[in-house]
Amino acid sequence: MTPTVLPPLSPMLAIKGAKAAMDWYKQYLGAEEIMRLTDPAGQVVHGELKVGGGVIMLAEEDPAHNLSPATAGHTTVILNLIVDEVDSLFASAIAGGSTVIFPVNDQFYGYRSGRFQDPFGHQWIVGKLLEEMTEAEMQKRFDKLIGC
Repeated sequence: MTPTVLPPLSPMLAIKGAKAAMDWYKQYLGAEEIMRLTDPAGQVVHGELKVGGGVIMLAEEDPAHNLSPATAGHTTVILNLIVDEVDSLFASAIAGGSTVIFPVNDQFYGYRSGRFQDPFGHQWIVGKLLEEMTEAEMQKRFDKLIGC
């Protein structure tokens, strides 16, 4: 495969089991593999996947430089993926072994979205815009939600 010019912002994920993760993201999130570089042992040292309209990069974790969520015990970044078929993609991710954090629902901010943690410890919000609104309208709805 041919390397691509990356978008202005592309997350780089450290993953324990990067080879399996690339295959999982293709199977359950509909990702398209752009490239995969491996070392002599077959470990992914750099991979790129097209997911939705963006690109994620990933590599096998290296405890000296980049810990995976599996090793660190948590993640500090949540990936947000906008798709047309929220419910079916969410169901696919759960069928593939992801854990539901928040089920898919219509949200006060105008999206239908849900959040899951994939089998490699990374968290994803998948959503679809249902309704455009102003910041003032969003604030009004939030205030109502929290009882202000």
